[in-house]
Amino acid sequence: MWTSGRMSNAKNLFGLGVSLYFWGLMDLTTPVLSGSARPLTEGQEDNLSDKLHQRMKRSWVWNQFFVLEEYTGTDPLYVGKLHSDMDRGDGSIKYILSGEGAGVVFTIDDTTGDIHAIQRLDREERSQYTLRAQALDRRTGRPMEPESEFIIKIQDINDNEPKFLDGPYIASVPEMSPVGTSVIQVTATDADDPTYGNSARVVYSILQGQPYFSVDSRTGLIRTALMNMDREAKEYYEVIIQAKDMGGQLGGLAGTTTVNITLSDVNDNPPRFPQKHYQMSVLESAPVSSTVGRVVANDLDEGINAEMKYSLVDGDGLDVFDINTDPNYQVGIITVRKPLSFESKKSYTLKVEGANPHLEMRFLNLGPFRDTTTVHISVEDVDEPPVFEPSIYFVEVPENVEIGTTIQIISAKDPDVTNNSIRYSIDRSSDPGRFFYVDITSGALMTARPLDREDISWHNITVLAMELNNPSQVGSVSVTVKVLDVNDNAPEFARFYETFVCENAKAGQLIQTVSAIDRDDPQEGQHFYYSLAPEAANNPNFTLRDNQDNTAWILTRRSGFRQHEQNTFYLPILISDNGRPVLSSTGTLTVHVCSCDEEGMVMSCNAEAYVLPVSLSRGALIAILACIFVLLVLVLLILSMRRQRKQPYIIDEEENIHENIVRYDDEGGGEEDTEAFDIAAMWNPREAQLVVKSRQDMLPEIESLSRYVPQACVMDNNVHNYVLAKLYEADMDLWAPPFDSLQTYMFEGNGSVAESLSSLQSVTTDSDQSYDYLTDWGPRFKKLAEMYGATDSSGALW
Repeated sequence: MWTSGRMSNAKNLFGLGVSLYFWGLMDLTTPVLSGSARPLTEGQEDNLSDKLHQRMKRSWVWNQFFVLEEYTGTDPLYVGKLHSDMDRGDGSIKYILSGEGAGVVFTIDDTTGDIHAIQRLDREERSQYTLRAQALDRRTGRPMEPESEFIIKIQDINDNEPKFLDGPYIASVPEMSPVGTSVIQVTATDADDPTYGNSARVVYSILQGQPYFSVDSRTGLIRTALMNMDREAKEYYEVIIQAKDMGGQLGGLAGTTTVNITLSDVNDNPPRFPQKHYQMSVLESAPVSSTVGRVVANDLDEGINAEMKYSLVDGDGLDVFDINTDPNYQVGIITVRKPLSFESKKSYTLKVEGANPHLEMRFLNLGPFRDTTTVHISVEDVDEPPVFEPSIYFVEVPENVEIGTTIQIISAKDPDVTNNSIRYSIDRSSDPGRFFYVDITSGALMTARPLDREDISWHNITVLAMELNNPSQVGSVSVTVKVLDVNDNAPEFARFYETFVCENAKAGQLIQTVSAIDRDDPQEGQHFYYSLAPEAANNPNFTLRDNQDNTAWILTRRSGFRQHEQNTFYLPILISDNGRPVLSSTGTLTVHVCSCDEEGMVMSCNAEAYVLPVSLSRGALIAILACIFVLLVLVLLILSMRRQRKQPYIIDEEENIHENIVRYDDEGGGEEDTEAFDIAAMWNPREAQLVVKSRQDMLPEIESLSRYVPQACVMDNNVHNYVLAKLYEADMDLWAPPFDSLQTYMFEGNGSVAESLSSLQSVTTDSDQSYDYLTDWGPRFKKLAEMYGATDSSGALW
C-alpha cells in the first residue's frame, strides 16, 4: 500500500522559525498490490498491463497537498512525501513525477519520494497545480502500480495591498450643495484570497479633504460634509482616500488614491454694471448697424449661468439705437438703428438693462438677477455728401424722343447747415454709350443720343451730385430709364424665301407659306397683313391669300408653266403691321419653274443645257480648258485696269505734300456771317439732321460737320439742345475735325434778298424732269438710268 504525507521540517520558513506540520495525508484504500518489490515476469507484466487497461480499484487515492506561497528561503521548500507499500527501502522502487510544473516548479527524489518546490510560488499567479505520480521498477522500468493524480494547492498569505484600479478619480458636485450630497464612489481591489481570513477585507478612510468631504468606510462612497461651499471662493479640491485590508486592523496592507473634485457653477451671483454712467460719441455719418460702443455687466458665475441679455428699457433714442448681445464675450453692443443727423438732434440718453436669462428658483432670494446703467450718446457733426430726394428715380421715355429732350429733373441738396451749392454729373461707367446728359446746375436729365428700344430697352445710370466747395463729398442716385416702344420698324420676312412650281402644276395649287417678324413689341400684340405689291397685284401667274394668323399662302393662278419660257419668277409681297403709324415693307419670293414627275417630285429646275458629245477627244478637252484659262486672265487684267482708273479718287499723301485741295460744298453765310465764332451764326432753327451718309468710294479732304436739314423741320429754341445734336453728329462723323476748329457755312442769312441760289433743293420742286437720255450715255451710266430712267418692261418679273 502507498502512503503520502507532509513530514515535519525544521528548516527556515519565511525566516520566522515556524514548524512545518502535516497538511494532509493520503487516504488509504484497499490494497491491490502487495508483496515485496521484486521484478515482474513477462507473463506477470502482460497480466499487469491488461489490468492497467481495466477499470480496477486503485490501491491509493491522493488527497491535496498544501504549501504556503512566497517562500523566501534558500533551500527547496519541502512539500510532502510519496511512499508505496511495495517500497522496502532497498532502492528498487523509482518514483516519477509528471504534470503541471513537474521538473520546473516541483521535483521528487526518485528514491525516497520526497517532493520539493524549487521556485517561488505566488497564489495570485496560480492557485494550484495538478500532477501525476508513478512507481517504477528501477531495474526493468516497468510500473509497479498504475499512475495516479494529485493536487498541490498554494496557501494564501496577506501579501497584496488593496489597489484602486480606476484611480485617480475626477468628479464634480454643484456648489452650495446640501451636506451628504453624493460625489463619487471609489472601489479598491485586493488580490488576496477573499475566502481565507481577512486578507481581502477592505476598509475605506479619508486622509485628505476634511472637513469638506467624507467617505463611507464600507462602500467607498464620497459625500459632501460642509454646507454652502462656494465655487467663487474655492473651486478645486484634492481628496486622498485610503483602502486598508485585514479589516483595517494593525498590520494590514493599505493603498491610496486621489480624487480631484471640482465645484460646478450654479447661478447664485447676480450681474452688476461696474459703471452707472457711460459717455459715448458717434459721427452723424455712421451707417446703419455700425457700432457706437459697448457696455458690460460683470457676473461671477460662468458658462450658461453667466449669460447676459441686454436691452434698452428707457430713453429718448429707443427708435434710433439698438443693442445686441455678443454671445462670446457677453457684452452689450450699441448700434445705429436709423440714420443720424447732427442738425436734427445732437445727443441721446439711453437706459440699458443687463439680466441673466437662466435663473434657479432656490437662489432667487439672492437677486434681483438684473442691473441697469445710463448711456449718454453725443452726435458729432461731419460734412455729409449731397442727398437725393427721392432716393431712386424711374423714368419712361419713348424711343423716338428727340435729342436734348429733358426727361427728368434730378434733385439733391446738402444736408449740412452750410447748404453748399450742388453740381451734377453722370457716372460714365453706368452710361458707356453716352446716351444721356445731365445739366451741371439744374440737374435736368436729357437725351444725348437717339434711343432704340430694339437695341437697349433699359438704361440704369448713376447720377452724381458734388458739393461745389468740397468736391470730395459726392452723393449718387440710381436712375432707371425704360425705353418705350414706338412703331419704328417695318415687318419683314422671317427668312429668305425661295420655292418652286412644277410645270404640270394646276391653278390654285399652294406653293409656299410665308411669315414675317417685327422688331417692335406693341402692347396689343403683333398682327401682319399680306398682299401682293401694287406692281404685281394683277400678275397672271400667282396670287396671295392672307390667312389672318400672321401667315400667307402663295397660290398658282394658272397652269402651264414652262422652263424654256421663263424659269424664275420674282414675286414682290407687301407686308404691313398694325402699328401707328402703319409701317410696311416689300419682300421678294423667288419661284423656280421645275420639271416634276406625276407625284410632284422635282426632277430638274434648270433649263435644257447643251450636251457635249461624248466622243470628244482628250486634245479637244485640253483646248477647251486652255480657252477658259485665257478668259480668266483677261478678266483679271480688265479688273486691274479699272482699279487703276479709280486711283485719282484716293488721296495719295506722298503726291499731296506741297499742295492742299479744299472742296467748297456749301455757300457762304451772307451778311450775318461776319464773326467766326459768334453763337448767333451757329444757331439755325432749320438744322436737325442726324443721319449721316458719306461716300464710300472716296475720303474727303475736309468735310463739313453740318448737314442740310429741310426748312419744314421745326426745332425747339434751345441752344443747348442744338449743341447736343451737333455733338452727336460730330461723334458719328469719323472724318470730321474737332467741332470747335471749323466754322461751317450751312445756311444763308435770313436777311438775304436773293435767298438761296443753291440748286440742291431743286429736287423739291414740282417740275418734271426726264432722265431717259441717260440710257444713251453708255454702260457706265446704266445704274443711273435704272434709278431715274424708265424701267425695261420687256420681261415680266412676276
